[in-house]
Amino acid sequence: MADQSEPTGAGRRSPRAEGARVRRGGRGIRGVLGVPLAVVSTVAITLGIVQPADAAPQTVKRQAKSKGIHAEGVRTARAVTAAAAAAPIEYVVADGDTVSGIAERFGLATAEVLALNGLSWSSLIFAGQRLALPGGAPAAAEPAPAPEPEIAKHVVVEGDTVSGIAAAYGLDVASILSANGLGPTSLIFPGESIVLPPGGSGSPTAAAPTPPASEAASDPAIVETHTVVAGETLFGIASAAGVTVAELDQANDLGGSTLIVPGQVLVLRRPVPVATVASVSMPLTDETRSNARIIIEVGRAIGVPDQGIVIALAAAAQESGLVNLHHGDRDSLGLFQQRPSQGWGTVDEVLDPVRAATAFYGGAANPNPGVTRGLLDIPGWEEMTVTQAAQAVQLSDFPDHYAKWETAARAWLSELG
Repeated sequence: MADQSEPTGAGRRSPRAEGARVRRGGRGIRGVLGVPLAVVSTVAITLGIVQPADAAPQTVKRQAKSKGIHAEGVRTARAVTAAAAAAPIEYVVADGDTVSGIAERFGLATAEVLALNGLSWSSLIFAGQRLALPGGAPAAAEPAPAPEPEIAKHVVVEGDTVSGIAAAYGLDVASILSANGLGPTSLIFPGESIVLPPGGSGSPTAAAPTPPASEAASDPAIVETHTVVAGETLFGIASAAGVTVAELDQANDLGGSTLIVPGQVLVLRRPVPVATVASVSMPLTDETRSNARIIIEVGRAIGVPDQGIVIALAAAAQESGLVNLHHGDRDSLGLFQQRPSQGWGTVDEVLDPVRAATAFYGGAANPNPGVTRGLLDIPGWEEMTVTQAAQAVQLSDFPDHYAKWETAARAWLSELG
């Protein structure tokens, strides 16, 4: 039998020869080979004779060989350098990591890491595996994420307007319109939730006077406040705000007096610029479909042409959203917001959709002959635009708002008529 310490093959030493070379001078070769490898390894580590073997990374699938003793290896395994990072209590293995490399990074002994994790010198470690590190400190807890801010909302009640809501919460109209995807002429309805963008008071404020609900219901205006300073006059404030003294007087119930004092808070109400809107789409509900059908059927019964019915539908959509409202500006009521005080009928009569539609059309069937004027009572209404004809009947403070309903009104007539 050849000497086990001699090279075999192409100048390589066999694993047995390596073991014998490491143990030369201690015991006989045959004696060493008779002891199980695990016992030999344990004794060698205990005596500090050898450096534990590297644990192979995930990409290496064969058992790592024991390395011979060299001064640098022993020094590295036992030294804790100043540059070593503080050891965490646990380490997640990454591609290319070895146990000895991890130990060296944190100034630890490889044997301790192996022992703490129940590994042997030939154990494989894998990317994603978690290794406990001796003496590690718990990782600093990540700060808890800040709670999501609660979205402030306002639930619309009867009589609310966007401008009134903005004034109550210390916000500007434009920011509320933008936060809710609304336009200057959009309608809001009781029960609807309006998102309040950041920057306001967060709760309604009574710092400035607000208009009565009956006036606010049909007053889409930009409402601001102005605190009077010494030397100011009512005329100067009105001019700077782009309003008249009469409008300033009315908004603040001054009773015709021009006397103002420093520190006094005045309400400035300016009309919202009307944007040109090609059309407005409003899905019909059971209620609004029923009311639209009544307007169409009344028109057909009276003999109103399609254009007149479109005008009536557009007027009702603008005035009430095709809902038979029991409230409105001043004493306005019903689908067309007709006013009992102006001769359109009693409260019960203007709240009757059939009678209200008949009164809007007027003509020979006008229930208020000589008192109110319906569409058919207006000379040349057939040549007017939808807006012009509807305004001639309704006499609204906002005559340009009917046009945006024309496309929807024609679609309703096509569907229901």
